[in-house]
Order: sequence, then C-alpha cells, then structure tokens
Amino acid sequence: MSTIKVKFRPSTVAGRPGSIVYLVTRHRIVRQITTDYKVFPSEWNKKWSTVIASASDNERATVIQSISQRLCWDIDRFNRIINNFNNRRCDYSSDDVIAEFQHTMKENTLFRFMESTILRLRQLKHTGTANNYRAALNSFKRFREDEDISVEAIDYILIEDYQAYLKTTGLAPNSISFYMRILRAVYNRAIEQELTQDRKPFRFAFTSVEKTLKRAITLKDIKRIKDLDLSSMPNIEIARDIFLFLFFCRGMSFIDAAFLKKADMQNGMLTYRRHKTNQLLHIRIVNQIREIIDRYSVKKSPYLLPIISIQ
Repeated sequence: MSTIKVKFRPSTVAGRPGSIVYLVTRHRIVRQITTDYKVFPSEWNKKWSTVIASASDNERATVIQSISQRLCWDIDRFNRIINNFNNRRCDYSSDDVIAEFQHTMKENTLFRFMESTILRLRQLKHTGTANNYRAALNSFKRFREDEDISVEAIDYILIEDYQAYLKTTGLAPNSISFYMRILRAVYNRAIEQELTQDRKPFRFAFTSVEKTLKRAITLKDIKRIKDLDLSSMPNIEIARDIFLFLFFCRGMSFIDAAFLKKADMQNGMLTYRRHKTNQLLHIRIVNQIREIIDRYSVKKSPYLLPIISIQ
C-alpha cells in the first residue's frame, strides 16, 4: 500500500510563508519532497490538507488558486506513477516513487519539449516553422526569466500573465497572437503525446488575427529607386537590383528568386514552384527582368541570379 499526503511546514522566520511538502509512504517507510509552493499559515487548511484564499486580497487569491491547481496535478501524477508500478506487479519503494516523480517533472517541461519539437521540425526540413517556434520559445523564456516549467503546470493564469507581459513589451495584437498560437500548438502536441491532460489554458488568450492597413510603395518611389546611381556602391547596387527583380516578378519571395535556374526560362516565360506552397507559377520575362538577368548572369552557374554560390 502506497500513500501520498500533503503537509504544510511553517517557516522558522516569523512573518514568512512556509512550504508545502509531499510525504510518500511505502512499506511504512516515509520520504519527503519539499515543493516550491509558498503559503502563509492563514492560507492553509490543516483539516483538508489544502490551501485557502483570502477573500480580501484578489492578487493573492489568484496565486493560491494557481497553487491549488498545481497540487491537484502533482497528486494526480503521483497516483499515476503508483498505478504504473502496481500494474507491473513488481516491488518498489517510496524512493522509487519519488525518483519517478522527479524524473517526469524534468522530462515533461515546456522548454525541453519545445526544444525537441524544434529539432524534429528541422529534421523534417520545416525550417521556417522551426524558426518561428524558436522565436516563441525565446520570448517565453524571457517572460519566465529562464525558469522552466512542467507542461502539466501550464494553466490559464500563466497564459494570461504571459499575454500581459507581451503587451508591456509594446507588441502589436497580431504579434501577440503569433506567439500565443505557437504556444497553443506546442501544448496540443503535448496533449497528443499524453504528457498532460487538456486543461484549456488558452481559452482566454488572444489567438485571432486582426486586419492590418495595407501598405504599398508608390510607382514614383519605385522609379526613384530604379534611377539611383549606385555605381560607387556595388553591394548596395546589387541589393537594389534584386529588389527590383522581385518587384517586376510580381512580388516573388527572395528564397524563390535565389533558387531560380537558367533552365526555368523557356519561350520568354519564367516557370518555378514556390518553396512555401509548392504552387507552380509562370511569369512573362519583360524587358526590365531581362535587363537584370543579363547584367548578373554568371556563365558557369546554373542559377539565374548571383545569390547562391557554386563551390
């Protein structure tokens, strides 16, 4: 028979919060884990071994509510660990239960899980998505001040706090939504891998996309850029000409232009597939496009523009 009890250990310093501890008993051998959950004596209900919030302090009540949820999740994890040991019908000790509990806490952390997800995306050649996940992870690390957190401990309070943090950094709503949607996608992956139950922590998060005012450069400005004399600055000149090439090619993406090959030109048409969508596109080679191609064409290179070098 294995039992889990939750106890409160008051601080030895007057006026300081005490710690919540777990007592794991197996074969009458008791082992203790001290958590990082800190509460004051008035916030602890000894009879029911649970925390209680003060009705007069809304800010503290939110903290206590979060601790209460985490206590429930921890006890649930303990029970699952004990059930797994019992199902194996093998002998185990209270030390084994604690070791497994601490192991799962280290393995099932958000930072670790996101790192493994990013690695998997890179292995699948989903570089753009991997970069987005990296940006979201770095943002969340700054919010957490590099303190990792278990996936099971993610709740709507934490997500609300993160959203409020993003607002203080001056991010626009769509940028906040970007980070929230990535974090939600990671959380959903964790649910699929049975690392946590769905506690719907994003139910109050902003994950929509607001319409933004379209911004467009005028033809007058394009002409001014085209007519600039940059002969004394060759690096700037080639950057300007590639920009014009993308413009004349109906807003072609840079990566698509980089991988264009001479073989893609047939009968006055430029045919290529978008890297992002694999969509097949055809562009008529007008005089402005032809001028740029002729200016930068390298005989020994199969590529249309001098962006990718051949070693």
